[in-house]
Amino acid sequence: MIVLVQVMQFATPFGWPLSVAVVDGSVVSSGFVRIGNLPIPPGAGDVVRVVDTGVAACVRDWLGGEPDALSRVPVSQPGSPFRQAVWDQMRSIPGGSTSTYGQIAAMAGHARAARAVGAACASNRVAPFVPCHRVVPSAGGIGRYAYGSALKSALLEFEAG
Repeated sequence: MIVLVQVMQFATPFGWPLSVAVVDGSVVSSGFVRIGNLPIPPGAGDVVRVVDTGVAACVRDWLGGEPDALSRVPVSQPGSPFRQAVWDQMRSIPGGSTSTYGQIAAMAGHARAARAVGAACASNRVAPFVPCHRVVPSAGGIGRYAYGSALKSALLEFEAG
């Protein structure tokens, strides 16, 4: 079976493009990297550089100032039931808001698993569609981010309006 992977890239105001890979209408890989550096999931077949109009519209809405637009896009990434629950909770954080690692752990049904939430953030393959940038330490500050703390700070500021 051939799996068609659609890849697209969007200019952002953050200094790095947002690259996105879509399979069957779901984002399977995304991040602030050039399109050639975007990891394509194992088992993917043909890769075409085409814009999925539904995903592209949501990305444009997000970049245009609608902080929750990306939550309308289906995502798919491998992970344990715990990580899936954590990523689902991250998607429920309203744009312009933050939650702590501990709050996300409690919302996912594992109140004492704040460190595991950090590991789930680090393994997130579909940022910013799963907005791990909205998760911050309870002790203050913004915490770490795979694409750097400056980008995390810029994303939070951008979504806050």
